Amino acid sequence: MLCGRWRRSRRPPEESAAPARVVAPLALPPSPDGAASRPASRALKKMGLTEDEDVLAMLRGSRLRKIRSRTWQKERLYRLQEDGLSVWFQRRISRAPSRHLFFVQHIEAVRQGHQSEGLRRFAAAFPPALCLTIAFRGHRKNLDLVAHSAEEAQRWARGLDKLRARLEAMSQRELLDHWIHSYLHRADSDQDSKMSFKEVKGLLRMVNVDMNDMYAYRLFKECDRSNDERLEEAEIEEFVRQLLKRPELEELFRRFSGEDLVLSAPELLDFLEAQGEAGATLAHAKRLIQTYELHETAKRHELMTLDGFMMYLLSPEGAALDPAHAAVFQDMGQPLAHYFISSSHNTYLTDSQIGGLSSTEAYVRAFAQGCRCVELDCWEGPGGEPVIYHGHTLTSKILFRDVVQAVRDHAFTLSPYPVILSLENHCGLEQQAVMARHLRTILGDMLVTEALGTQDPEVLPSPEQLKGRVLVKGKKLPGAQAKDGHVLSDREEQEEEEDGQAVGAARQGTPAEARPQAGQIAPELSALAVYCCATRLQTLQPGPGPIRPCQVSSLSERKARKLLREAGNSFVRHNTRQLTRVYPLGLRMNSTNYSPQEMWNAGCQLVALNFQTPGYEMDLNAGRFLVNGRCGYVLKPSCLRQLGTAFDPACPGPPSTTLTVQVLTAQQLPKLNAEKPSSIVDPLVRVEVHGVPADCARKETGHVLNNGFNPCWGQTLQFLLRAPELALVRFVVEDYDTTSPNDFVGQFTLPLSSLKQGYRHIHLLSRDGAPLSPATLFVHICVQHF
Repeated sequence: MLCGRWRRSRRPPEESAAPARVVAPLALPPSPDGAASRPASRALKKMGLTEDEDVLAMLRGSRLRKIRSRTWQKERLYRLQEDGLSVWFQRRISRAPSRHLFFVQHIEAVRQGHQSEGLRRFAAAFPPALCLTIAFRGHRKNLDLVAHSAEEAQRWARGLDKLRARLEAMSQRELLDHWIHSYLHRADSDQDSKMSFKEVKGLLRMVNVDMNDMYAYRLFKECDRSNDERLEEAEIEEFVRQLLKRPELEELFRRFSGEDLVLSAPELLDFLEAQGEAGATLAHAKRLIQTYELHETAKRHELMTLDGFMMYLLSPEGAALDPAHAAVFQDMGQPLAHYFISSSHNTYLTDSQIGGLSSTEAYVRAFAQGCRCVELDCWEGPGGEPVIYHGHTLTSKILFRDVVQAVRDHAFTLSPYPVILSLENHCGLEQQAVMARHLRTILGDMLVTEALGTQDPEVLPSPEQLKGRVLVKGKKLPGAQAKDGHVLSDREEQEEEEDGQAVGAARQGTPAEARPQAGQIAPELSALAVYCCATRLQTLQPGPGPIRPCQVSSLSERKARKLLREAGNSFVRHNTRQLTRVYPLGLRMNSTNYSPQEMWNAGCQLVALNFQTPGYEMDLNAGRFLVNGRCGYVLKPSCLRQLGTAFDPACPGPPSTTLTVQVLTAQQLPKLNAEKPSSIVDPLVRVEVHGVPADCARKETGHVLNNGFNPCWGQTLQFLLRAPELALVRFVVEDYDTTSPNDFVGQFTLPLSSLKQGYRHIHLLSRDGAPLSPATLFVHICVQHF
């Protein structure tokens, strides 16, 4: 059986054993005052940063002023830890140890100067050269800091950037080595660079495994060659090597390597062909050996040892996601209506739509996640300046012009493809003219103000044609004018707006229809709606006149479901020609989300979600846009692009594909309660398929008791699919509980069409979408089309 237990005591063959490494003395824990400089740790030596002046300064620590508001500005001590992976910071009230750290791998960006909303609003008294912002992935708030000198601020900015770059360059094997040695440092309670059996037991609990004392002691004694009841230097390395052994990989390696226990290039090619690697060649096998083999002698002889084999399988080339799909690989020259477009609802909110905080940082975060369509709810503001907030609620307000500046500065940092500004306009004519002026003056040439000269008027332009450009989605003036020189437009079908206003009006005693100049559109703003003209959807049938691809309909999830249910194929055909935006019901007070998959099934392009609310819905969104360079545009399947398509999500046809997943093992799953040593997870794995209704399914393994370090299942899950081109596959790990709902541990979601076959590692993500390195699943994937 491939899935072996690591408790078996099996020494690796001599040819594949890595040369012994000597552990550097384990560094002292951080002292509260941070005055003393400490020697660089083994971890930083591995990163090649032991002599870096910026990193050394961070190791000594700095007292930095943390900025939260105009009145909350506190000086705190910050210090890089010896592992090079985390930064310790002081709190006024002592918390659990994990609450005094943030991790370098969770940092999205480090910005110098007044480059955050918080610093612009609350730190104007400090020179920009003293200021820096640490922005995190997921939903953690920015950390706005002020240093005592420009040099100190620059050291932290440069040092964090160097650490992030080095971490990103690390292989999974290096990350694993880094990870286990950081736990060794913590487990060495007396800091004597030696490990007693008691300290080893503590280490095992830290890394999420409850091992039988008898077996643990036998493993300890196997490594204790000095027979003094303590492990040191090479003995610690041997213990780590035994702990990290992968019997299932050893068995797989032996199957292809034969008796000599090394893989020649032809043998590696046999493995690649068995994996189903398209176009595998002997030259490709030789390249893999040169890339991943650790031993120079083996590399010179074009041989791969077990260590090199593990390096390969833990690399992006050995992962479940097809590495060819990680970059832009799709045709970007088709009309906009032929793409799924990553879209956000109530983008300005950082919390619920009733009393949450509005922030320009929410736009920055959305763009960092690949979002290409953001929403701006525009209302009358004081001093003639429009504001953005969730009307008739207690959400805070931000200036329209500040949001447009955030779009200018951050819209194209991740993706070069066009951004759509979806305007929900509640302003009077004067402030609408102000909005138009801000859009033109701030965005300049980025803003699309007229049709492209060479563009067919009956077809939308492509993402390629609109690179680096910003489109405005808003109302367009029709031909007939009202007496005052302005035109009353049809109200966009906004059930959300009506629901939200009804709730707000009831709370504030203000009639929803009391908005001044409701429905009027200023010519200056109308002129900016070039390719995205907001129009109420009257019918799914094309009219007798010319096609109007520039019309965009906005539908609530309820209306979209109704169209899917009553006229599925007609809705699909409509979406081959024009853009459709779908948004959550306004009654979702806590800003929860609906499943985007059902809207993608109909070919809806702009499926807007609350990006601030984590959950499986956002996992699906992240999985859908994980591919094609995370550029925010994914080409729809051909059945959703052809004008005369017969596709109906409710009737996709007979099964055409079988997906078989053998769940083998997991590695280094995170502890859910880091402060409780005895808390060990009981993991299970669930595989979910999200697609057309007939394909949606979920199946799970049994649970493994008390082992989050290297649990083993060896169970097979199988799915029949009718529309595989639309399917997403979600791998979920949970902590089993008999008396309450299981706790989430990690997940990874990707399109079935980007799922590689064969033996693959799945690199797990947290609920916020941050990496859980080095946590992985090891699976075997088989996709058969018939």
